[in-house]
Amino acid sequence: MKSLIGQTFMAGLALAGLSLTTISAFAESTARIGQPAPAFQAVDVDGKARSLSEFTGKTVILEWTNHECPYVRKHYNSATMQRLQKDMAKDGIVWLSVISSPPGEQGYVEAAKAKELTVQRDAAPAGVLLDPNSKVARAYGAQTTPHMYIIDPKGTLAYRGAIDDKPSSNPASLDGARSYVRQAVAEMKAGKPVSEASTKSYGCAVKYAPQS
Repeated sequence: MKSLIGQTFMAGLALAGLSLTTISAFAESTARIGQPAPAFQAVDVDGKARSLSEFTGKTVILEWTNHECPYVRKHYNSATMQRLQKDMAKDGIVWLSVISSPPGEQGYVEAAKAKELTVQRDAAPAGVLLDPNSKVARAYGAQTTPHMYIIDPKGTLAYRGAIDDKPSSNPASLDGARSYVRQAVAEMKAGKPVSEASTKSYGCAVKYAPQS
């Protein structure tokens, strides 16, 4: 019975447009709400090794991104993502954008291009992490771009899922959209549990590097 349920679940994800590699990564992920967020180490666009442990005591937001994805473009072309990044920074929150596309796949960029995109779009992440081997993506089970994760100051995963409640690439869908990220952060600041800690992410499937 468990096997049948698992097969049905995986088939459902496949119908949602996710690749088998993405589905496999989701199944293998150790990222669980209320549990310690998976440790990671990745190099940023300045060539510096960054790890989750260096941000102990701070709230951290991870944003999986792919500049060629129409869902990502919706949020950046409207400056919705940039406003969110800047508002979070004002609250002392560390925002890390993660690029997990491997060479040859949609969304892959080298450091110089990633830095150029940040400047062109007036984006304001605290850092941009390059994850071309998809190790960070696998640890978190990132499925789509965007896919959002919020880690509390104790290192516990507090939220994972969509950026908002409008699963569309149409810019018009931003009108009246409810930001799950803003909602979760506001509840955390108020000392309340996150009321919607896990939602279904939407966007382009994360492109995974083959496992070595």
